[in-house]
Amino acid sequence: MDIQVGGLLGLLILAADIWAIINIFQSSSPNLNKLLWILLVLLLPVVGLIIWFFIGPRGGKV
Repeated sequence: MDIQVGGLLGLLILAADIWAIINIFQSSSPNLNKLLWILLVLLLPVVGLIIWFFIGPRGGKV
């Protein structure tokens, strides 16, 4: 049962990271900022996602 819960949680985190990366690509931020945000989300999937959600680019701002 633990493996199933862990697998489901992993899939949810992966889906959220992919969603975040797509949103980062679509933002109007400079390319360097996009690259840094994507690296943060890829290297620290959970923490990077949380940081991006709260302080990431909103409407073109970084």
